[in-house]
Amino acid sequence: MSLSRTWDGAEPVRLNKFMGQAGICSRREADALIAGGLVSVDGEVVTDAGRKLQPGQTLTLGERAAAALAEGVTIVLHKPVGYVSGQPEPGKVPAVRLLTAANRIGEGAVPAADASLPPIGRLDEDSRGLLLLSSDGVVARAVIGPESDLDKEYLVRVAGDVTENKLKLLRHGLMLDGRVLKRARVERMEPRRLRFVLREGRNRQIRRMCAMVGLEVADLLRVRIGPLKLGDLPEGRWRLLTAEERAALTGR
Repeated sequence: MSLSRTWDGAEPVRLNKFMGQAGICSRREADALIAGGLVSVDGEVVTDAGRKLQPGQTLTLGERAAAALAEGVTIVLHKPVGYVSGQPEPGKVPAVRLLTAANRIGEGAVPAADASLPPIGRLDEDSRGLLLLSSDGVVARAVIGPESDLDKEYLVRVAGDVTENKLKLLRHGLMLDGRVLKRARVERMEPRRLRFVLREGRNRQIRRMCAMVGLEVADLLRVRIGPLKLGDLPEGRWRLLTAEERAALTGR
């Protein structure tokens, strides 16, 4: 099934930039598709990555290009504490070590040991819960791209006195790395248990936010990324993202 997008901007735009902005694929993937002769503009096949799309022109990806993009794999993992999301430092254990047949839930091929599956939104070594590992550029852009508006939900157990003033500051008013944080939804579920919903993901953000108001995070569990929920996936187990879940994440 082919895919078409028309550029409605006022100025010419590079093909790979337009494809990235439109959520079709990453710029690197766009360059590969263009070089492979899988992209056309107003019916003309284009192989020059430097080509610009003029206002009103239509870019089309044929069935082969759509199939190539669909080859990306996304893993849904319940990461335990003690595993790092990405490339580990010496002595650290990467989360991809958990992607074995014994840990798999449902059907699907086990990724090769040397497969490139970067984390789509990291989880600290001392945090647990929903982690996506993916070679799918469209999913990556939808979840952590600059235009992503997917929120992430966390259940957090803290040590310290949780007051209404602290909750107010956690919701809005704190700064990290010289920048004001976006508004967050923070609710007290139990005396020492909070629910955070964030629309950004700064480095160790929740732990640093809590420290700024005199709270210490004792446990942090990510339970949702946009429409995708951790659900009852057991800790340390993984499964493949379904086509329906991918469509819900990417909007197509």
